[in-house]
Amino acid sequence: MHKSLNFLAPFALIAAMALPAIAQDTVGRDKVVATVDGIDITIGHMIVARAILPEQYQQLPPEVLFTGILDQLIQQTAMAQAFTGDLPARISLQLENERRSLTAGEVIEGVMTDKIDDADIQAAYNAAYATVETSEEFNASHILVETEEEAIAIKADLDGGADFAALAMEKSTGPSGPGGGALGWFGAGAMVPEFEAAAIALEPGAVSDPVKTQFGWHLVKLNEKRIKEAPALDDVREELELQVRQTRVQEAIDGLTEAADVDRSGSEGIDPLILQQIELLE
Repeated sequence: MHKSLNFLAPFALIAAMALPAIAQDTVGRDKVVATVDGIDITIGHMIVARAILPEQYQQLPPEVLFTGILDQLIQQTAMAQAFTGDLPARISLQLENERRSLTAGEVIEGVMTDKIDDADIQAAYNAAYATVETSEEFNASHILVETEEEAIAIKADLDGGADFAALAMEKSTGPSGPGGGALGWFGAGAMVPEFEAAAIALEPGAVSDPVKTQFGWHLVKLNEKRIKEAPALDDVREELELQVRQTRVQEAIDGLTEAADVDRSGSEGIDPLILQQIELLE
């Protein structure tokens, strides 16, 4: 039994979509770089071999890659020529799956490269953001301590002119302490209710009285607040374009599948565990 059976991944179509497109009119594609027992190895074969290498190998110097890929293709060709008899079922089936996957990938590539009009982008933007309501966001810092007494003492220091960030670095037990207590921007629902209520009640620059939450006692400082609005179309254009393309791809897949004459009756009553029976390929 072939213990290292390497089936094409279930999502090979996605992988095929990710492969760099090889231009059909690439100069020198058919240039023969080596011949093994009468079998030609071309620049095209080498380009394809490089394209499917893991990223870390693609970063190797070109001269190293060129020699390594050519050596590998020569070795593989020599070994393939040495094979006699019929190909094992596992190989024939894998080749069929790979051809199916790569050919389907070409259809997907055609859909992905179709022109997208501004109207398509605008429609996607409207669908995503037309109903987005404006909301407030808050930028706050805090000092977290274990007891109310500690919080009261720190509040007195702050009222006396002590620097909030310096006291946070010195006394806060929270993970934001080393950063001066800064929490960054957050919206409604991001913080526990008691903390959120204290922050919302403040004016920018003000510090709350001690606030108790499940984490301890807080002194909350509101740094800034702003209105969160829908992003400008140009700021999300690339994201929307990808979304439109992905939608078109899914529609193409669904449409072609629905239009095909598909008969799945042969799969009825089969135990799904049969997929684990590698021995059936012997």
